[in-house]
Amino acid sequence: MSLMQDLRQLADEAKSLAQAEIAYQKSRASFVGSEARTIVVLMVLAAVMVFFAGIALVVGSVIALVPLLGPWAATACVTLVLLLLAVLGGLSVRARIRRIMTIMTG
Repeated sequence: MSLMQDLRQLADEAKSLAQAEIAYQKSRASFVGSEARTIVVLMVLAAVMVFFAGIALVVGSVIALVPLLGPWAATACVTLVLLLLAVLGGLSVRARIRRIMTIMTG
């Protein structure tokens, strides 16, 4: 074999290798895209289930307190506890944002 034939064969093999690599990477990207969609759907379903579980907890808490406090007081009690938790969460967020801003501004 001559040097030119060797170079042609090397170029052909490099081209075949590049095409195989491109096909492989396309296959991987397709798989990752498919899995990413499935993961997002499962995460949304899980978030919806957590939301409904929270609703069930709130309703169950009101129902459990009705015999002790009456319907209006039980509703008010659960509502106030939820609002208190929301305020505490908001204050925590505000404190963390202030801490970040203090660190970022020097």
